[in-house]
Order: sequence, then C-alpha cells, then structure tokens
Amino acid sequence: MGDGNGAMFTKAIARRPGRSVAEGITAHPELGRPDYETALRQHDAYVAALGRCGLSVEVLPALEEFPDSCFVEDVAVCAPDLAVVTAPAASSRAGETGGVAELLARHYARVERIEAPGTLEGGDVMMVGKIFYVGLSARTNRAGFSRFAALFESAGYGAIAVPMPPTLHLKTGLSYLEDGWLLVDAGFAAHEEFRDFNRIMVDPAERYAANCVRVNEHVLVPAGYPKTLAAIRAAGLDPIELEMSEFRKIDGGLSCLSLRF
Repeated sequence: MGDGNGAMFTKAIARRPGRSVAEGITAHPELGRPDYETALRQHDAYVAALGRCGLSVEVLPALEEFPDSCFVEDVAVCAPDLAVVTAPAASSRAGETGGVAELLARHYARVERIEAPGTLEGGDVMMVGKIFYVGLSARTNRAGFSRFAALFESAGYGAIAVPMPPTLHLKTGLSYLEDGWLLVDAGFAAHEEFRDFNRIMVDPAERYAANCVRVNEHVLVPAGYPKTLAAIRAAGLDPIELEMSEFRKIDGGLSCLSLRF
C-alpha cells in the first residue's frame, strides 16, 4: 500500500547525501555530527530496502551546497494524479526545490507549487485515503496550508490543518501504516483528529521510532527500537529494520529520505 492512497507504490526518488551532510540543520547537537561514509552506507541500505518493497528507485546526485537535500520528501508532495512542489521554510533549504518541477513532470501530467508567502514541507503532510493531514509547524505556515488545500481540493482531495506540539514535522510524531493503523507519539495522543484510528502508541523512550513508513507490503522501521518493532509486528505488519543513526543526528527520519509514488 502507499501513503494512504490505496494504491501500490511503483517508483521512488531519493538523493545521495553530500559530504556537507555534517552541516545539516539539527535541534540535537548532543548527538554529534553525521559521519559521511556511514551515512552513505545507511542510504544505500535504504535504497535497497525500497527495491525490496518493489519500487524502481531513481537516485539523484548529491547537492553539496544544500546539506539537508537528501531529505527529498520535504520538497514535494506526490498523490496519484497531482504533484506539488513545496516551499521549505529554512532559508538554507530554499534552493533544494530547483529542478524538482521538471523532474516530476516526467511522471505527472500536472505539477503545481506552493507560492510565497506560503511555506510547506512534505514532512508535515500525511496522506490517508483522499484526505491530507497537514501540520502547522515552524516549517509549514497557514498560507502554505491554504495554497496546498486549494490545489488538492481541485483534484478531489480534502485537507485538514493540525495544530502542532513542539515537534519538527507532523510525521516526526505520526506515521500512517495503512489499513486504519496509525503510529502515534505521546505528543499527539490527545488530538481529536486521530481518535478513530487503530493507534499504536510509541513508548516515550522510543520517540524517534514514531517516523516509520509503509511501503507496499512492508513497513520501514528505524533499528534499535524494540518496543515499537514488536507493536508493529503485533498489528500484523511486516517490518524492515534500517539503521538511521547518521540521519537522526540532523533530525531526519525514514520517510524524509524518499518521494514515493
């Protein structure tokens, strides 16, 4: 299954980390700087896992001038019949959207974009069927949401704005695992928007594991979080564990590293 659209993913786009990945934005400097060679190995394993899930993966070359550019999920949102190029809020990431519209136009008949003063990053967007949940965060503002909602409503989708707890992105604390299953960090436990899901609560000691990604018949799960892994298995889902230590150091999760469509 895909990100809530009821269809199988067949393609993905990823981007290699550059040596500049050590300079990526982070709220957790205590974790240290990413090691480039280790990040490359972890990225290789991630791409291989997408292939194992049945996807054809296009790996774009590194953009050394943009340390966070390996997090390609943030620069576009891809539905079955519409792709939207986003507008990252951080000034150091603004140039990451260059060439993305042209890239997606090879796969989509319709490609739109978020315009200033709107900001929106793909990490704040969770797709569930024909509904998008969009986190209003430090990276996604009300103007960006309004533009996003109008674009997708014109294609037959709905959009719901979600007030955010102190969390980087919506999908830092939530992952839709299809079939009604939602992985939930405690920060979102009281949100009425998510009451009707079958919720898998993430242990507070394993908060990083709240960002997983369902890819067809598998769920990509960060390695080292046994309680979350066990809960996903108990829900009847098939996990693939992946080491993510270097990307965690710059606030990146599993969903961040690819566009899947």
